[in-house]
Amino acid sequence: MVTAGTSISKHASVVGCLSGRRYDHVFFSGMALLILLTVFFGFARTYYLAGLLRAPLPSLIVHLHGAAFSCWIALLAVQTSLITARRVNIHRRLGIAGFTLACLMVVLGVWVNNRALARDTAPPDADRANLYLLGMALIFVFGVLVLFAFRSRSNPAVHKRLIFIATVALLPAATGRLPLAFVSGGIRNPSFLSYMFLLLLVVYDLWSTGKIHRATLAAATFLIFTEQIIMTIGHTARAQSFADMMYAMLR
Repeated sequence: MVTAGTSISKHASVVGCLSGRRYDHVFFSGMALLILLTVFFGFARTYYLAGLLRAPLPSLIVHLHGAAFSCWIALLAVQTSLITARRVNIHRRLGIAGFTLACLMVVLGVWVNNRALARDTAPPDADRANLYLLGMALIFVFGVLVLFAFRSRSNPAVHKRLIFIATVALLPAATGRLPLAFVSGGIRNPSFLSYMFLLLLVVYDLWSTGKIHRATLAAATFLIFTEQIIMTIGHTARAQSFADMMYAMLR
């Protein structure tokens, strides 16, 4: 009787998980659209509505950086749509191109971050060392999560969550530019706005499966821990000295 009861309980649990996960396509497609809108409105004034190629950006490499990161956001929306349409074969082919694009984004991200430090483009009231280190840290987190997502592509539940959180790691640049009163008025850490996406994923996991998915927990912890550590050490004298040294080298 105990064995039968245990089997029934396990079966009900599995059925419940499968029932919840049938909404994955709706959730991740919706999140991709929300990310797309966030990035568009964040960069609308300075990039998308400024004529793209004619936008007043500092150099060609910054234009390439903007184009590559925009392609990633667009690709995220396309990939989630392909899964919803059950075109898994096309999704997998584009996935290889997406991984190549991610590698290019890491290179461009490091390059542009270094050039921004060399030009000393930080706002007057901003901490140059903190901005530089945070930019490098987020690029690092993005690259690591995409690598693990690529290795886990045979496990859709893990793969989609790692790609989602890797993309969230890129969002502070957009959320910090949103045309909102409390953003334009100045906020100490625009990353907290991107954490709302992580919170939505956690809520969805709890609703759909009754627990936080291990990929969500691991990747979100990695992202938040890395950001908060950098935000803490970025204000130290050693961080300032390191940024000054890099500034001198890059100049």
